[in-house]
Parts: sequence; structure tokens; C-alpha cells
Amino acid sequence: MNFTANCLNVVRDACHAAAVKSGWWTNLTTGGRVIDEPHVVGEKLMLIVSEVAEAMEGDRKNLMDDHLPHRPMVEVELADAMIRIFDLAGAMNLDIGGAVVEKMEYNAKREDHKIENRLSDNGKKY
Repeated sequence: MNFTANCLNVVRDACHAAAVKSGWWTNLTTGGRVIDEPHVVGEKLMLIVSEVAEAMEGDRKNLMDDHLPHRPMVEVELADAMIRIFDLAGAMNLDIGGAVVEKMEYNAKREDHKIENRLSDNGKKY
């Protein structure tokens, strides 16, 4: 496996292990695994979205973080989003590291990602 992919998967495993240890993947009523419940992946995805929204709000208002006041809120909320992404990938046993590396390699070759094509009339401007 690619070194970068392996490193990212180590982060995935650390994030997921911390969440498991804190009980986020256990149904506190039944003791069962919540990953087996049909709504859980959707809920976790929306929690990722909420972290990104909080990052946008922190950036928009130029706020420092409440919990880590020496850091910009945008930075901390993006870290929260990454932690949640890696945690979910760990729960689903996804090779997120490999996917990131492959997607970056793919994007590097995409015609619609080249500057001259992004600047064209129908190009990706954002």
C-alpha cells in the first residue's frame, strides 16, 4: 500500500478507536453495535456536514474556537469534520487512505481541473 494511504488509514483507525472507546458506536440501551442500525450512517454523514457548516460560520465571523481559543474556529471545526470522516470510515471498514490517494491522482489528470479549462466559459470556477 502507498505510504500516504497507509498513514491516512492509521489516522482512520485512531479516530475510530477513540470514538469506540467513548461509546459512540454502542447502543447505550441494548449494548448492540449502532453501525448495524439503518439510520446511523446517514446521521454520521450529517454530523460531518454540521462540522463543515460550523467551520464556515467561524470563517465568516473570523472567530476563535471556544474550546481551543488559541486556534481559529475554522481550523478546529475542519479538524472535527476530519475526525468524524475518519471515524465513520473506520466503522465502515473503508480504505479511506487508498481512496484519497487514488482520487488525488485522478484529479491531477482531469481536464476540468486544469487552470486553462477552469477559466473557460463552461469551466469549473468553484
